[in-house]
Amino acid sequence: MRPVEIKEGVHWIGVVDWNCRNFHGYARSANGTTYNAFYIEDEKKVLVDTVSKGSESQFICSLSHLTKPEEIDYIVVNHLEPDHAGCLEKMVELCKPEKIFVSVMGGKNIATFFDSKDWPVHVVKPGEEVSIGKRTLRFYETRMLHWPDNMFTFCPEDKLLFTSDAFGQNIAASERWVDEMSKEMVADHMQQYYANIITPYSSKVIKTLETFAGLNLDVDMICPDHGLMFRGEDCAFALEKYMEFAKQEPKNKATLFYDTMWSSTESMINAVASGLVSEGISVKVMSVKANHHSDIMSEVFDSAAIVIGSPTHNNGILPGMADALTYVKGLRPQNKIGAAVGSFGWSGECVKILNEWLEKMSCDIIEPQIKAKNRPDHDTLKECFQLGVSIAAAIKEKTGK
Repeated sequence: MRPVEIKEGVHWIGVVDWNCRNFHGYARSANGTTYNAFYIEDEKKVLVDTVSKGSESQFICSLSHLTKPEEIDYIVVNHLEPDHAGCLEKMVELCKPEKIFVSVMGGKNIATFFDSKDWPVHVVKPGEEVSIGKRTLRFYETRMLHWPDNMFTFCPEDKLLFTSDAFGQNIAASERWVDEMSKEMVADHMQQYYANIITPYSSKVIKTLETFAGLNLDVDMICPDHGLMFRGEDCAFALEKYMEFAKQEPKNKATLFYDTMWSSTESMINAVASGLVSEGISVKVMSVKANHHSDIMSEVFDSAAIVIGSPTHNNGILPGMADALTYVKGLRPQNKIGAAVGSFGWSGECVKILNEWLEKMSCDIIEPQIKAKNRPDHDTLKECFQLGVSIAAAIKEKTGK
């Protein structure tokens, strides 16, 4: 893509990855993604972030429409992760910059990614400023949004905030701005990104947003490193959505995910779902064989309840279910009600094991624990239906709706 001027003298020079379907090796990106990077033309010529290594030729081509790489004076590295700094080594070689700005944690970690001992690395303190001519760049540490080294870069003269991974979405598009797309679609992609990348650090998000609110920065453009950018009133939209996500306030919704061998556990899960629906609760029923674990997490994120199911397999649970549970637990979703069902042939550990997973996720567990030998009969399915009714009552009590 050609450069896009976003402010006078400031250009987007990112790369659209139309075919990315596996984001960071663990999450699905069904709509591709974008690696956003920026060029600022001033007395000092500045790169703000770079792109993934496989995209470096497009990146250099885009930059070359604006300036020669060897004329770059400064490189700002808001985040060391390879999708943003993958071609940093190549750019240092081409640009031979005077300075490379990184956060405190970036300074501690850059040598673990690159042979950077001879690089002009300048570690910035939170709030530190550097003049690049008529503009100033101010740096703010944002640890764990979502790595220890993350930082924001603010240009007060342009009211422009570069936010690295924060506010990002996995969207590949020819459009660059949120106001050029459906707001509902953007919000959904923001939530998917947050659910699978940022959720474990929600307390940090709240603290960071509160800190920035106290700074009273005059911001009219937010530029994340993935997806669409925000301008004008959409900046408030971005901030509001992130605070909403960080609070993890659940909806009147339950996500039921399960694995099954001969459909017995699946029948039990469907009966629980019917009980939930009968009480007006929105449900999402997801087989782990048919749904990627990141898609499951995207639904779990705003659900008040999760119901999990698996048959007993080798005195444990099916491996696909263990994969999904490992992934969801690692993201530490909060404020969940939990319940478990399962079937078995001769041993019967499944429900006990599933409840241990729910306990590790600090779920409020709803009884009874229901398991069926070989296949559920009519009475067992009625019990599963009633479990759904009980979960619905707990959801309404939790959400107050």
